[in-house]
Amino acid sequence: MSNNTPFVQIYLTPEYNMNYHERITIKPGMRSGKPCIRGMRITVYDVLSYLASGMTYQEILDDFPYLTQEDILACLSYAADRER
Repeated sequence: MSNNTPFVQIYLTPEYNMNYHERITIKPGMRSGKPCIRGMRITVYDVLSYLASGMTYQEILDDFPYLTQEDILACLSYAADRER
């Protein structure tokens, strides 16, 4: 059975896992203190929800041109680190 759903495979190195701290910010007065990307109002949860719903990296970047691929990777890295 063939599945036409786009699939993106990424590999996060241990060195990259440390770098999300530069991109993920938490400010008490912004989005109820949820982790946001570079001080903007888009949260890690927002990005993870888009990915979970089936959006591709490119679709997210097209819808939010101020985001970068590194921002998306930082969200994944942040989530992975929180699961430890």
